[in-house]
Amino acid sequence: MRADRLVATLLTLQARGRVTAAQLAEELEVSVATARRDLEALSAAGIPVYPQAGRGGGWQLLGGARTDLSGLTGPEARALFLLVGPAASVDPDAKAALRKLVRALPESFRTDAAAAAEAVVIDPGEWGRPTAERPALLPVLEAAIVQRRRVRLRYAAWNREPADRVVDPWGLVQKQEHWYLLGAVAGEQRTYRVDRMLEAEVTDEAAERPDDLDLSELWERVTAEVERRRAGAEATVVADTGIVPLLRTQFGQRAIEEAPLDPMRSRVRISAPTEQLLARGLAGWAEYLDVVEPASLREELARIGRALVARNRDDDAGARE
Repeated sequence: MRADRLVATLLTLQARGRVTAAQLAEELEVSVATARRDLEALSAAGIPVYPQAGRGGGWQLLGGARTDLSGLTGPEARALFLLVGPAASVDPDAKAALRKLVRALPESFRTDAAAAAEAVVIDPGEWGRPTAERPALLPVLEAAIVQRRRVRLRYAAWNREPADRVVDPWGLVQKQEHWYLLGAVAGEQRTYRVDRMLEAEVTDEAAERPDDLDLSELWERVTAEVERRRAGAEATVVADTGIVPLLRTQFGQRAIEEAPLDPMRSRVRISAPTEQLLARGLAGWAEYLDVVEPASLREELARIGRALVARNRDDDAGARE
């Protein structure tokens, strides 16, 4: 888990004062390239980690050797927890580690660091292709979330003219290629795509945030509602148990394992916006599953199979040459 390595890297620098990428790689049992990328990530996030060139050089954490994180300034602590916090949304061990790290900070920094650690959720499910690019407005939104300040947006929804909105920002979610801001407008929960924001400005107004807010749970409710709206066609299949995780990866929350029939086979309910899209999504797994219902889906899969055979027969291939 990258978050574990980043924290371990920081603590190693605090304990030793200065290390080379090769020394860090040996310490953490990773490649030199991985160690160097982690050091660069800490530096890019605003943590005071700098390379020292020349003989006896290496990477150094400015402020001396400390093991209690007390050498970090408030902005540096926020930067660190914004960097490693997303791991807590997918790994309970990382979440527990972050809580311990918050307690290791000077008391005056803990509130902002805790807010930063909870500001971002990573959703590994589908809805697009993964990307390493961060939207240009993301730092503004992160600052608004951590500082608990309202943010003024110029937002262009896909079917509307751009409009101004003042939002109480609660947190950010990265789902593959897209980032989403979760928050509220006049007390009503709202979700905004970051790539549709034309402008974002942190205001001086204090933002309202529910005391018992769990960003991961809120995002689950949002995605469940989206999936419900997108589920125009539904099917029940009996699949080899080994491909059930792959079906979940492909269909996300629209693939629900109802019950294992035996150690080798499971009953799965799957939905999609249309039956044609559902058939095309299942066609690649045809040798590993049987469609129980509806009959129309079996007919569509049969049609796809006939089309594949017709277009890929040897005699057709020869005729096309």
